[in-house]
Amino acid sequence: MRVLGMISGTSHDGIDVAVVDFAQRAGVLEGTLGFSGSRPYDPSLRSLLMDMLPPRPTALAAVCEIDTRIGQAFADAAEWAIGEAGSVDAVCSHGQTVFHWVEDGRALGTLQLGQPAWIAERVGVPVVADIRARDLTVGGQGAPLASLVDFLLLNQRSGVSGALNLGGISNLTVVSPEGASAWDIGPANALMDAVVADRGLDPRGYDADARIARDGTVDERLLARLLAEPYYAQVPPKSTGKELFNLAYLQRELDLAGSAPSDADLLATLVELTARTVADAVRDAGVEYLAVSGGGCRNPLLMDRLGVLLPGVDLVLTDVLGMPADTKEAILMALIGWCTLHGVPGTVPGGTGALEPRILGSIVPGRGPLVLPDPAPPITGLRLSGERARP
Repeated sequence: MRVLGMISGTSHDGIDVAVVDFAQRAGVLEGTLGFSGSRPYDPSLRSLLMDMLPPRPTALAAVCEIDTRIGQAFADAAEWAIGEAGSVDAVCSHGQTVFHWVEDGRALGTLQLGQPAWIAERVGVPVVADIRARDLTVGGQGAPLASLVDFLLLNQRSGVSGALNLGGISNLTVVSPEGASAWDIGPANALMDAVVADRGLDPRGYDADARIARDGTVDERLLARLLAEPYYAQVPPKSTGKELFNLAYLQRELDLAGSAPSDADLLATLVELTARTVADAVRDAGVEYLAVSGGGCRNPLLMDRLGVLLPGVDLVLTDVLGMPADTKEAILMALIGWCTLHGVPGTVPGGTGALEPRILGSIVPGRGPLVLPDPAPPITGLRLSGERARP
């Protein structure tokens, strides 16, 4: 089955796509990556999206508009990917997370927008969507869903292995002979990108190659305040997002610290915040081998700091496992789509804190009758090969 996976992450900058051809052999799912790429949001759409995110108030009219426009943007991206890669049998669309409702350490609700009916109508094949909510109904955090692909890639390794994703939020999956666990650590790029965008420091919306942060000095007083955030002390499973780690949060901490760092010093401090919180989590979990993915793995200052703070850890990019670091989340969506359509749970025990694994998502039929494949046996591993990527 050939599945197109699509996602826009917590950086809210565009849509990542991956077309993967899956075949199961002796319990191992073999995937051939035929195409991957990214489509930026139209500036007017991204502006509208950013204006409705927490802590800003939002009207239902804006929610309706953004749900439609993101759905249409995902349909455009799907049409583009299929034009480049050829036909697919199904699509799995994560959409765009706009709110993740957590109280007292428990995820009570999660909202991803991007109406999937627009995708199904445009490309004519079934679309799996709304993939996080089902996990919440059995006590899961709905995140990090990457624990599924991380477990399948790492479960044959000896010792304690980890997979670290550095998106807007950093998350860690730990795989050992005893099983898997996963949780959101804290901000990776979220606060850095918010500063860059708010102060107009780079038109791309992020500190490319840590060009600005490299010239800065860590503000130790501000860093101490940021590290005292109670979320870091919570026991996994746990999840978070920009509902907590946003520009208003950062400004409040700056005020309380009595700090007014330069742009470079502030970004250097935020890089150090990510490095320290990640390194603490990795050390506490006893991880010996750490495979890194996400936009933050392209931040040389952050990766350098992780290398210094984790001297006993074998630090690699997920590319060495056959998983392109920049495409992992889109591949994950394709994998979840395959699992849902074949009646296979899209979570692993311990991955999100759920009481039991569940088949994820809802299915929107294509233009014809919905015909599902026969249920597949459990997956014991994942092997990936091939890539043809476009910017």
